[in-house]
Amino acid sequence: MCGIIGYIGNRQVSNVLINGLKRLEYRGYDSAGLCILENGNLEILKKAGKVYELEKLINHQQYTSTIGIAHTRWATHGEPNDINAHPHTDCNSKIAIVHNGIIENYFSIKKQLQAKGFTFKSETDTEVLAVLIGAIYEKCQNLEIAVRTALSEVTGTFGLLVLSSYEPDKIIAARRGSPLVLGISKNEFIISSDATAIIQYTSQVVYLSDNEIAIVTNNQFTTKTMNNQETKSIIHKLDLNLEQLEKNGFEHFMLKEIYEQPNTLNDAFRGRLLVDEGTIKLGGLRSVYDKFRNVRRLILTACGTSWHSALVGEYLIEHLAQIPVEVEYASEFRYRNPIIYPDDIVIAISQSGETADTLAAVNEAKNKGATVLGIVNVVGSSIARATDAGIYIHAGPEIGVASTKAFTSQLAVLTMLAIMLGRMRNLSAIEAKKIINELANIPDKLKKILENAEHIKAIAKKYCKSSNFLYLGRGYNFPVALEGALKLKEISYIHAEGYPAAEMKHGPIALIDENMPVVFIATQDEIYEKILSNIEEVRARKGKVIAIATEEDEVIKNYANELIYIPKTLPMLTPILAVVPLQLMAYYISVELGCNVDQPRNLAKSVTVE
Repeated sequence: MCGIIGYIGNRQVSNVLINGLKRLEYRGYDSAGLCILENGNLEILKKAGKVYELEKLINHQQYTSTIGIAHTRWATHGEPNDINAHPHTDCNSKIAIVHNGIIENYFSIKKQLQAKGFTFKSETDTEVLAVLIGAIYEKCQNLEIAVRTALSEVTGTFGLLVLSSYEPDKIIAARRGSPLVLGISKNEFIISSDATAIIQYTSQVVYLSDNEIAIVTNNQFTTKTMNNQETKSIIHKLDLNLEQLEKNGFEHFMLKEIYEQPNTLNDAFRGRLLVDEGTIKLGGLRSVYDKFRNVRRLILTACGTSWHSALVGEYLIEHLAQIPVEVEYASEFRYRNPIIYPDDIVIAISQSGETADTLAAVNEAKNKGATVLGIVNVVGSSIARATDAGIYIHAGPEIGVASTKAFTSQLAVLTMLAIMLGRMRNLSAIEAKKIINELANIPDKLKKILENAEHIKAIAKKYCKSSNFLYLGRGYNFPVALEGALKLKEISYIHAEGYPAAEMKHGPIALIDENMPVVFIATQDEIYEKILSNIEEVRARKGKVIAIATEEDEVIKNYANELIYIPKTLPMLTPILAVVPLQLMAYYISVELGCNVDQPRNLAKSVTVE
């Protein structure tokens, strides 16, 4: 869950590294550091806090070097401080590494090294790996061999860059379970955990595979397996531009990404939602189309916000296609020996395509013989490459740690998938066309919600001092309640819970008093009357009701303290609309409380460790 970058070429390296760390900071922002090979020596600067703290240190130095590595950290082993910040070195300070991932057997290796007289400065697992590489180098006098040998002795995950004054003309990169991308330009190379740090310099990249190592010099690179077998590298072109990585006048990335949703939904629909024909075309699934005809069961697996989209997907697919669906936490899936049949299809959902738990679930499903598909945002990501086929959501870069536009794009893709599967079975052409026509109108309806942002901001200001929130919904909107609560927790640090509305009286109702805001998704559908009854239960206990309601609903005015209207749509499509006011409310509450919206404490964007 850290950001790493390395550069070798002809530019002044400290500027490249600092700019790269700023692009990567959403991946971790507890501390930052860099290592530059200056006049034959490793020069290391590192500092707890945000990248700008490191930048202040750099501004006092005069570096001319054109090779270096850097890191922005999300702490796993050891608290965030100067000592635990990366890079870490061997005992001779001749080899430096930056590392994303976890070395699971670091403690036993550390004990072995201590018994041989090696010493340690930090609490991190990464320093253990650095010292191990140094110990092996003393015997073999070859950096590549030392790295490969050390990595053969560790268990866990890593995206790793190694720089050494012993062999000052190269950077060694290695990957197992944690992403690394090699950017290729004329007489220069940039290696990073994320393409956002590369696009400023080149759009030509190579994605390292698991258990692959790259040896990069000024004018060439070589990729190999950990067993020293050369591999063939395929160069890809990034579908990314710098403008997508800027705030473009918005105060925060999160707000920008909320407002981008009408456009990102249209991007998800483009070429797939064929309104005139009344059909869905998902080209990424062409190779597995026949498997869907015979599928016995679908298993959707994901984490966090993506898990909430999977829950909506379950409702959609079972309703429209009459296929049994199970939704699994990816973090639990791999450890419970799941029962998977040969005619099951497992669909992994992940914004980044790098989520460690979801990637592990993919591998577990593949090992059990299932057809495994991916719904991801990032092209070329690990899950996209590990699955048999899949669908890109085309939401563009999402920099805010709290996911917004990726969630609605996931819902859009899952809705199209449900329609496609329904048409293979019992969904009529007339009914499908009705849903498709309405789905095409959703982006414009989202724009109407965004035009009402000032009203939502006023509600947020009124309730921002509350200590607890309860979010309630039924049917399709129960997962929206979960997502609304998660957004508030993530960025404002207010305790919030999401529940099915009918479950409130089985426990959570004990929490309700005059100080408890309760957010209801109370849109007009077949269970609207039931939701009104649940609202009455809250009102009887003096709870404050904030209702997300259907436009022109006059009845709800008698039930709610605060009303946020959304345009009328089909019940199955309400989640895409209903979640946006909840995103805005969480955002404005966070701003009122002075929280760091884009970089909330203890969180990182891409969870690449277990």
